Amino acid sequence: MQNLIYAFIQVVHNFGAATVVGAAASALWLVRDNAAVQHRLALLAALAWALQAASGASFGITTFYYDGHLPDIHGIAIVALLVKIVCAIIGFTVALIYARSDSKWPASKLRFIWRALFALGVVALSSAAFLRWFS
Repeated sequence: MQNLIYAFIQVVHNFGAATVVGAAASALWLVRDNAAVQHRLALLAALAWALQAASGASFGITTFYYDGHLPDIHGIAIVALLVKIVCAIIGFTVALIYARSDSKWPASKLRFIWRALFALGVVALSSAAFLRWFS
């Protein structure tokens, strides 16, 4: 049962990762001139970052529930996890601020924010590989 739960969490986590990167990429390259769609993408990105945090925490909670301790990670894996957590906090916050204030900002600032959100998603997704293979 524990592995099944991990698998379901991983599916959610993977779709969240695809969404944080995909929303930013879409805003940058597919709908860069459509403010209404970009606004909805910012809300989607904020939701996806929250999903990343919740599903990531679910891995630890599941291990604690079944094994009585948090996952045993060290070294590079801890650094990778911290990077992912920082990316999620910043990504969620920036996406939410964007969604609340996007109509007040010039286009150059909006493009900068989407680039930052894209970079945060790529860094978090890359860190996931290090977390997986060094834990």
